[in-house]
Amino acid sequence: MKQILSLALMFPIAIIGICAHAQPSSYPFKVQQDRMLWHDNIDKQQKRLLGLDGKPDDSLHVSKDENINLEIADAMIRQVDDLQEKIELDSTLSGQGKIKYLRSLEFMVRGYNNNYHKKDFPSSLAPGLVDAFKKAMQLDRNNASIEPVVAENSYGIGKILIDCFLLPSENIGVKPSRVLLIRKYCELHPEDIFSIVSSNPDLPFTDSLIIVAGHRDLRKLYDLAQARTELATRIRNSKDSLISTVGRIASSKSGQLYLPFLDDLVKGKINLAAINKVKDNNLNYYRLLVKTRMDYSERMLPPVSDTAMEMEALTKMLENKGKDIFVREINALHDKPAAIRFKILAPLTPEELYYVIVLSEDEIYTSSYLGVYERIFQRMTVPRGDSLIMRVHGDYFRKFIKMAAAYNKLDHFLATMDKDNSSTIMKAFIIGLEKTNVEDAVDVADSYSSIFEKNHDLAQFVLDEVKWNYKRNRLNNDKKGMIIYNLLQTLFESADTANKVDLSAKLGISPVYSINYDSLIDDSGRIVQQVFFYGDEDKDGQHSYADFIASFQHKPEWKITENPTKEWVTITSLKGKPIWIFANKPLFGEDDPDDKAQHHLDDYLFDNKLKPTIYVHRGHSYHVRYTLKQIEPSAKIVILGSCGGYNNLSDVLTISNDAHIISSKQVGTRSVNEPILQAIDNNLIEGKNIEWLQIWKDLTDKFQKDPVAKEKFDDYIPPYKNLGAIFIKAYRRAMGEEE
Repeated sequence: MKQILSLALMFPIAIIGICAHAQPSSYPFKVQQDRMLWHDNIDKQQKRLLGLDGKPDDSLHVSKDENINLEIADAMIRQVDDLQEKIELDSTLSGQGKIKYLRSLEFMVRGYNNNYHKKDFPSSLAPGLVDAFKKAMQLDRNNASIEPVVAENSYGIGKILIDCFLLPSENIGVKPSRVLLIRKYCELHPEDIFSIVSSNPDLPFTDSLIIVAGHRDLRKLYDLAQARTELATRIRNSKDSLISTVGRIASSKSGQLYLPFLDDLVKGKINLAAINKVKDNNLNYYRLLVKTRMDYSERMLPPVSDTAMEMEALTKMLENKGKDIFVREINALHDKPAAIRFKILAPLTPEELYYVIVLSEDEIYTSSYLGVYERIFQRMTVPRGDSLIMRVHGDYFRKFIKMAAAYNKLDHFLATMDKDNSSTIMKAFIIGLEKTNVEDAVDVADSYSSIFEKNHDLAQFVLDEVKWNYKRNRLNNDKKGMIIYNLLQTLFESADTANKVDLSAKLGISPVYSINYDSLIDDSGRIVQQVFFYGDEDKDGQHSYADFIASFQHKPEWKITENPTKEWVTITSLKGKPIWIFANKPLFGEDDPDDKAQHHLDDYLFDNKLKPTIYVHRGHSYHVRYTLKQIEPSAKIVILGSCGGYNNLSDVLTISNDAHIISSKQVGTRSVNEPILQAIDNNLIEGKNIEWLQIWKDLTDKFQKDPVAKEKFDDYIPPYKNLGAIFIKAYRRAMGEEE
């Protein structure tokens, strides 16, 4: 065997065949009969090593690198064989001592075999493992600790090594080595530190681990610091200013109100007393949030280019407060005079109003948006859009422009500044998307339909900028940028029907102009729909449900059946193709009865193997997150109403990447919702494919007779015009292919 290995090491052969001892007679040295079993056990592990590649031969292939295979073979076959011989022939060892180290040697090979394929145990560690074993065995023979050997080697080697020196009596270095290995593991896996120190708070290095993990995951640190545990006490008493600050605010009842200001708290720019002065006053607290966001946004710009800690917590709190305090009130007062409706906005500065807009895209009504937008410029000493963007340091400026385009205010916004600056703003709107998150690119995509419909010159300018940016990214060989700008160019060119762009063919996605009837039916030939209603204190959901039911009542082609628990109704077609519509009742009261109704309906659909392909959200936008949690991958058409913001589009397309989404820039209304649903159902009853262009043309003709309804219908976005949703589909597909 030694001759074979010598040849293998001398020549760069691709496959090596090294035969371990197969039977006692193969040993080139004399083995005492009472130790034959221990030698055979080692040989069995060597044979197991040779078979790890699953091939019935004696070739060793645990790595793709043949040089590494040779090194492994030398360590685990030749050197292990040499160790067997040395142990067996060592006259200074007793019989029990020889058995002890033969057993240890077997455990070493077994440990390698059991772990070589795991993340922390690269196959290449074999030579180092054997060297470490030799040193540890010598220390053990001298009754010394093996800890120094564990300390100087990797986690993988140390983990295997300590298991080799447990029997018949544990080496004195095993216990401290286990603690040492915890630290080595944490260095490899900082994401696991908190779970480890939670179980082992008395480790000698717990405090230093808390600092490492805490700086890495402040949110997890905050959650742990809230508990009444020894670990929470250590967090609060940490010598690290960031860790101790998080510990203090987490232990406070107002911790969530302090967290958005963590960066300033740690840097000493603000203290808890200053926050306490405003935290119980909605207006003053909102103002502090805006001021802090603006300060942090300035830091994000060159040359500082620094992102503050807990920026996400600040943004989320700013969004929630803006909606809770301002947007929902002006939405609820939509039928009141402007003086009453917008009174709550009276104290706000232009910058504060700006954040009300950009962080409420998925909730603000059209009329609410227009009222806020108007007040921004009324309150500026010099009403210039470029000055506004500069004052907020460009924060969310793409979102602001996208919303201005959607609500037909982009021309006004650009007209408030000179031509050169308006061009610069729009260039900035388009450039650099490869360096930002995908939401910015979706905002650019979403804006184009409105721009194209209202201002063809601006649309051409935007398209030219997209083409220029594509060329720039191609020269830089930036794959992400090339994908983004190529998709935007294709989408924007498709807006002009004269170009006859087939988006499905060019982008490699499912058709956007139509849905095949057969893709909507289940195994029994039915089309199943689920409609979500929500009970509201203002009765909005209850009125919406009543309007919905009325559209089916007293019509011979439909049958309405109430379920025994009176939590939902089933509406079935009596003529034409079978359509089953399930709608929960908008129950209102304690313990969320409509939530229970929805989940009981979900259970019923699951138990009866009914898979909806059409989902309809009917309710306020703040209810939509509950609807999204219940949508299944079977979804093909999803009607979101006024909830078509990026996050909601992204969530739907994560559930079902081919879903067609209908959304609205305005609160949904019966005068529009019911005709859209009826148009879809009428096609399906006749077994027709859904052709969105024809359906939208027919609906446009229908609403011409009703100017009020026509104005509201114009705010609805059909799937083929939902460029944001189409972009997300195509971008995910393209990036997936690149990966």
